[in-house]
Amino acid sequence: MAFEAPRRLVRALGETAPGGDDWLARLPEAAERAVALRGLSAERVQVPGGRSSLVVLVRDAEGTPAVLKLAPRRARPESERAALAHWGGLGAVQLREEAAVGEGGEGVLLLERLHPDVSVRSLPEAKALLEAAGALRRLWVEPPDGHPFETVAERTGRQAEAMRTGAAADPEVAPLVDAALGAREELLAGPPPARLLHGTFRQSKVLAGDRMPWLAVGPDPVVGESAFDLARLVRDRVEDLIAQPSGASTTRRRVKRLAESLEVDQERLRGWTLFRAVESGVRARRVGREKDAELLLEFAGWL
Repeated sequence: MAFEAPRRLVRALGETAPGGDDWLARLPEAAERAVALRGLSAERVQVPGGRSSLVVLVRDAEGTPAVLKLAPRRARPESERAALAHWGGLGAVQLREEAAVGEGGEGVLLLERLHPDVSVRSLPEAKALLEAAGALRRLWVEPPDGHPFETVAERTGRQAEAMRTGAAADPEVAPLVDAALGAREELLAGPPPARLLHGTFRQSKVLAGDRMPWLAVGPDPVVGESAFDLARLVRDRVEDLIAQPSGASTTRRRVKRLAESLEVDQERLRGWTLFRAVESGVRARRVGREKDAELLLEFAGWL
């Protein structure tokens, strides 16, 4: 079969790929090799798919359904593998193989098959938030000793530098950037105990499963406080929030409700929600996604 990258993946990687990167050009051959090395039969490429990897629905030699995921090294697939192995299927999709296989194995994951077209986002909003929060709670465990994961301080440090550059080039966003960077400094001054976090959690990252009703997929794991992870969930369906006349008050109630339901400090959740929304908005503006930038920055202004 033809392993053609979906349009969403091509667009997303095109925004972030360093000059001279040819991962997308090599992807069809890499997918064919990964399927052959594992003795799999490919059914179809999942469309629209994700923004950092190619997802192929496959079956193994016994006919058991599975998912083959291929990602470039900059998407940290080996970090994802380590996190999924540590979770061991509790709250997250299970690995079908814990080590990379053969030549070109790095960046390839074989996973259990969930229901790729059924995410928590398909539920009514209140129910979706409840189910997503429950799935997220199960992932917050102590990281393994000598873990390989990036910390929240390290990840947000890189992001902060890019935000400063963006603010210098676009004075309109400077006040929000200053507020977000100030919040980060305060939050990192006295963080709660660190946990292994999903890192990029949102409703669409929670899929229906067979052994459990809902399971998380696609982590970009990081070690830090739980409020950092929950912050991304606060702004889910941001376009709907912005469209509501009561969007600002709904957002504040959502922060309060999620903080209370997951026993997270409300002010810390608000601070990380501000930082992450501004960071995403500045990044969206930098790559020309102006509509996304406007939504995110307006949302951030409510916090």
